[in-house]
Amino acid sequence: MTDLTNEQIADTLILPYLNHAIRMFDAGYASAVDIDNGMIYGCGYPKGPMTVAQERGLFTPAEGSAEATAPEFKLEINKVGVVGTGTMASGMIQVFAQAGYDVVFVGRSQDKLDGVISFIDKGLSKLVEKGRITEDAKSDTLGHLTGSTEREALGDVDIVVEAIAEDLAIKSELYKDLDRICKPGAILATTTSSMPITKLGEVTSRPESVIGMHFFNPATILKLVEVVTTDATSADVAETVLALCANIKKVAVSCGDRSGFIVNCLLFPYLNDAVKLLESGQATMEEIDAAIKEQTGFPMGPFALLDLVGNDVSLAIEKELFETFGDAAFEPAATLVAKVEAGDLGRKTKKGFYDYSA
Repeated sequence: MTDLTNEQIADTLILPYLNHAIRMFDAGYASAVDIDNGMIYGCGYPKGPMTVAQERGLFTPAEGSAEATAPEFKLEINKVGVVGTGTMASGMIQVFAQAGYDVVFVGRSQDKLDGVISFIDKGLSKLVEKGRITEDAKSDTLGHLTGSTEREALGDVDIVVEAIAEDLAIKSELYKDLDRICKPGAILATTTSSMPITKLGEVTSRPESVIGMHFFNPATILKLVEVVTTDATSADVAETVLALCANIKKVAVSCGDRSGFIVNCLLFPYLNDAVKLLESGQATMEEIDAAIKEQTGFPMGPFALLDLVGNDVSLAIEKELFETFGDAAFEPAATLVAKVEAGDLGRKTKKGFYDYSA
């Protein structure tokens, strides 16, 4: 039996989340609209935190806030390169090709390249079956694709988006190579959700052309892209990437090169707080999940979401946020650490906070 009502449970978790969002805005890190869009399109929330904070009287927008103008292409983008052949890379390749861009994608082997084509063919076939595209549109999309096992094939692309292992040494080696291979003025973008983009720019001779373009998985379905600029990224590159996102029918949000960007920086402390509330003994995880869904309209409760994301992934992000910001509120919950140490990682191991073995 809980000590708290559903409303109290929700407030215990949502108020810190709203305060983190307000601090993010006050620091000038991102606009209120981008913070809201990040959580709406990245997490499926019915309202963004700045809107909720305004409704609760915690935030008052500045008077006469101007509507943002549509971004324009400051640099020409006709041909797109993608490095990687995993699920994220394959989804991005499909999205770019469906928008009419010629896409050159690079993988380690012909089998990997064939896997990308198979993935996209299967996805497009499902769209044909549902009547959302025609057979001609499917053929046209596939006709935009060119695979290669050689990075040199990226020599004439206008932008390269990489989606390889989240390892700074591996990414840095790739960026040195892309700097050598890609034509002058080509944009070098990364889908990283955790690596410092500034460091990737520093290994090139063109840090002004390096930018984050963090798609959310699956890229064919989720609409959000976090466009992450470093201090060196040029304004023309940033606006061009925002325009490209609009062209491929994505919702882009702008932010700086800081741990967690917008979405992870707001989402994971909230999830961590849920574990700490469980530890307090004031509510069970079932009660917490039910209260959040009922009171906020979030698509999942925090424990169901932790298990879906993976407790190991969640812990790694929370540790990074704690190390970056030094905020005691971000210190990983002991129970989350224990779950990972026990190998209870969530759905992928059939056991996390909940048991999925049945």
